[in-house]
Amino acid sequence: MSSKISYKLIAAVGGVAVLIIGIFAYVLLNAHREQLIREVRRSADQLSETVKSSTRYDMLQNQREAVHRIITTIGKQPGIQKVRIFNKDGTIILSTDPADMGHMVDIHAEACDACHTANKPLERLEIPDRTRIFQPLGGDRILSIINPIYNEPSCWESDCHAHAPTKKVLGVLDISMSLKDVDRDIQASQNRLLLFGIVAIAAVSLMIYLLVDRIVLGPLQKIVAATRKVAAGDLQHKIALTKRDEIGILAGAFNVMTHKLSEAQRQVFQSQKLAAVGQLAAGVAHEINNPLTGVLTYSSFLLKRAENKPEFKEDLEVIVRETKRCRGIVQGLLQFSRQSPPEKHASDINEIAERALQIVRAQMDARGVKLKTNLRAGLPEIHADANQVQQVLVNLLLNANDAIAENGGTIELVTDFEKVDNEIQPPTKRVEIRVIDTGCGISAADLQKIFDPFFSTKGAKGTGLGLAVAWGIIEKHNGRIEVESEVGKGTTFRILLPIGET
Repeated sequence: MSSKISYKLIAAVGGVAVLIIGIFAYVLLNAHREQLIREVRRSADQLSETVKSSTRYDMLQNQREAVHRIITTIGKQPGIQKVRIFNKDGTIILSTDPADMGHMVDIHAEACDACHTANKPLERLEIPDRTRIFQPLGGDRILSIINPIYNEPSCWESDCHAHAPTKKVLGVLDISMSLKDVDRDIQASQNRLLLFGIVAIAAVSLMIYLLVDRIVLGPLQKIVAATRKVAAGDLQHKIALTKRDEIGILAGAFNVMTHKLSEAQRQVFQSQKLAAVGQLAAGVAHEINNPLTGVLTYSSFLLKRAENKPEFKEDLEVIVRETKRCRGIVQGLLQFSRQSPPEKHASDINEIAERALQIVRAQMDARGVKLKTNLRAGLPEIHADANQVQQVLVNLLLNANDAIAENGGTIELVTDFEKVDNEIQPPTKRVEIRVIDTGCGISAADLQKIFDPFFSTKGAKGTGLGLAVAWGIIEKHNGRIEVESEVGKGTTFRILLPIGET
């Protein structure tokens, strides 16, 4: 899983990080490079103005030696490659490199091209237009700046000069400065940005891996393990994730799904058991009904003739009593096997509850059972077979009455809207019926089997068919029947029936 999710995320985020950091580094390096070049240009321009100011007087006096001495002294400063002065014809008249003096340069060469565009020297140029950057073969890059020496009134009015007033430019001061330090700084910045990018990408990738492992992969592994347990048949397994993010929602949906699968499986098993038992019950009932009727008839006849024979009468009474009990069981089997489809009509659940209470009230009063009712007014009608629902309620009330000892207890019948997590749902879902008793309760082991046919906690008093029949009736009404119980405290049966037609 990690190779398919975390690695893909790391690759995707790493690619995005490389792109963003690359663009950021490119823009930053360009800005840094431009800033450094601007600073060098400004320094070169200031230096050229300083040279012009320093040599102005000597130039007016035509003291070339003094001018040459000044530019030679300045040319010895670190970072300055050459300082040259060209005359108006392009001849180098002064230079820090003696080998250049007297040489004439082409006006289309890189040193002159900026001022001689279209064979006309420009009188004024901005600093960027007066600078050029080039790299000699095998050497460091060089920035060269030209500063025109303009003809001033003091030049043509002086006795030692013969410059016509119409000339604008008398010559050019050219200063070349090495960009070795600048290139070194740029390379250092590039290396720092590269190191920063590598560290940032590695840190982001590690953080993504840890976060994905903690937030996504860990919970997903729990969910995968849970799905395997469910696939193995353990539908009671729950995922213990309390997060409120998407993973937590997924875990909650998984738990709901397994709960519904468990309920569906239980319903399928219950339906299968009821169908099988129904078929068996019908066959058994028909097979033993006639012989049982004959036994009861002849034993009853013999009992009447044994009025004066006490030694036979007691035995015959036992035979008649147990035969009647068997007949009751057979009748229950026939009733169970002949469960008819419900004839559904719009029914008032409170009226059904009241009729069921009227049937069992006398038996409860005889045992001193206190009966409570809490029937919610205004409940919408349900689409149901009122007689069958009443049969279910009577059965549950009688079971509650049997669960209460002779010293009495309490049974409460409640109708309401469906409640989930103690909150009433909107009146468009289902109605809820609860039968609550304070009887002996049912053990956890028996709770799993109480809806099975022929299972009973009453011993010889019950046939174990009542709750199985009740379960089948409620299922045919597209409802649910649930039970909660605790030994010694009581039991609560909960019936949920849909509102409206189903």
